[in-house]
Amino acid sequence: MTDRIREIAVLAGDGIGPEVMRQGLRVLQAVTEKYGYAFNLSSALIGGAAIAKTGSPLPPETLELCDGADAVLLGAVGLPEYDQDPNITVRPEQGLLGLRKALQLYLNIRPVTIFPSMVEQSVLKPQVLNDVDFVIYRELSSGIYFGEKHEASETSPNASDLCAYTSEEIHRVVTRAFAAAESRRGQLCLVDKANVLATSRLWRQVTMRLAADHPAVTVDYMYVDNAAMQLVLNPRQFDVIVTSNMFGDILSDLASAIVGSIGLLPSASIGTGTALFEPVHGSYPQAAGKDIANPLAMILSVAMMLEHLGLSDAAADVREAVRRCTDKGIGTSDMHPEHECGCSKMGELIAHMVADEDFRLNVGKKGAISDTII
Repeated sequence: MTDRIREIAVLAGDGIGPEVMRQGLRVLQAVTEKYGYAFNLSSALIGGAAIAKTGSPLPPETLELCDGADAVLLGAVGLPEYDQDPNITVRPEQGLLGLRKALQLYLNIRPVTIFPSMVEQSVLKPQVLNDVDFVIYRELSSGIYFGEKHEASETSPNASDLCAYTSEEIHRVVTRAFAAAESRRGQLCLVDKANVLATSRLWRQVTMRLAADHPAVTVDYMYVDNAAMQLVLNPRQFDVIVTSNMFGDILSDLASAIVGSIGLLPSASIGTGTALFEPVHGSYPQAAGKDIANPLAMILSVAMMLEHLGLSDAAADVREAVRRCTDKGIGTSDMHPEHECGCSKMGELIAHMVADEDFRLNVGKKGAISDTII
């Protein structure tokens, strides 16, 4: 089967980013081998790696590449040497924030699904976790992260961050969240802090207006502190969560504790132009080069990219391969698996399963993993 060539911008980034990216691309190669889909991969710098070579966390050539691509794959950004000095003004994370803004990526989508084999690894009781399957729709290009900032100094010991939203910015995110709820279980939960924040009251007003146009969707309104508690007490109640930039960032990281590891959560950032796909986890520089990073969030982000590009058959194969692997109790150390393997081995196994439907895994009594084609 042949298909048009799709242009993919590959931004490995910092820390474990290059390692998990290699495994994501290995799986993408398996998709090419099986289906004949063609991808033209072009690499560029971002984050700390870009600062080290160019002085900028988002070089113009990187932005130009991404702007002309069909999709962007991102590994991770961030390095500890920048976190330890509050006086540094150029930081790796500015590359990601700048890319989101330049590509007008106003919505981040983070699915949260627990694999049956990971139920026992979660900090929550198994009976709370059965059938957990929800998605977080997070506004991405506005709010407190992008508002006007005032830095403290010796002469002015005050600091401030402005949180500002327009009705239009909220409307476009909530509209997509309603569409997602209609295609899922018909439940939408707006998470805000409307009892305190003016911006949250605007979120609530816009959502209430849109609810009238979507009578098939049941809408709940929940303060963010209660939502955090409910994610721990009863995550099964959620279907689609929609919320602001900062609240979505915090709640999606909390969700990683539910699924057993932040290394299992993929994400998609979409807007008016090129979409970006990345794992939720950070750069985890302490693990860089040790072959212990979990590549599954990156691989599942590849699946989200394939779905976005209209290659749903390949996306389903990638997700099924991940499920089969985890069902066998195979995983990296952060998953506390019955059979532990490294980052590269995980990528290799999943790529084999995607490329060849007859590929089978044999797991020895002592945890040894071997490959068998039958």
